[in-house]
Amino acid sequence: MSDSVSTPPSAPVTVLLVEDDEVIRLSVAMALERYGYRVLTAADGLTGLELFREGRHDLLLLDVMLPGLDGIGLCRRVRETSADPILMMSARGDSLDVVSGLEAGADDYVVKPVDTAVLVARIRSLLRRAAFASPAAGPAGPPEPDGPLVFGDLSLDTAALEVRRGGERIALAPTELRLLLEFAAHPGIVLDRQTLLREVWDYGWDGDTRVVDLCVQRLRKKVGAERVETVRGFGYKWKR
Repeated sequence: MSDSVSTPPSAPVTVLLVEDDEVIRLSVAMALERYGYRVLTAADGLTGLELFREGRHDLLLLDVMLPGLDGIGLCRRVRETSADPILMMSARGDSLDVVSGLEAGADDYVVKPVDTAVLVARIRSLLRRAAFASPAAGPAGPPEPDGPLVFGDLSLDTAALEVRRGGERIALAPTELRLLLEFAAHPGIVLDRQTLLREVWDYGWDGDTRVVDLCVQRLRKKVGAERVETVRGFGYKWKR
């Protein structure tokens, strides 16, 4: 990992790191602490779940391969009750690991060994998305419309950041909400995966487009599969 040090985050941020390899766990924790983060660590999934339930963290950094309760299972347990940002770590970058983690509800993933600067950039991107998705943070960008955006039985209140389907509120993870807002802002327009990576995932470089495909898949399950049309060879389009 790189030892370069950057300016610490403006506000205290706690990362819950769950990694069974002691060397990696200590090196990642030390690297993040040098960037000004507070790091809580666990060596197995069940201990990580206990720390998560104590609620003293802002973001979870989970290894895929963990004893007891693996990272995929831990991610699913977290998503049952929380929309906290989750970043998965995979030693192999194996497609099955990546897909399983994203399907379980992870927001993004990195392949070990990962450069510290890259890891911190991903963490900051996730934290920005989480802050954006918090109503307390207030709306960003141009003035919001007077009322919610309505697409059939789906309504999106862009000021309160609330989504309802058939009158019932839908719980979306921060990345899912950002993706929905991007689609709703461009109804009927095809958005390619690289554009979505830039606007939703905050990537300033080419990222793995699988994160887009898997997040679209999760969003479809919540808002209706018919809402997002796949345009083969190009990307996705939100139906008016």
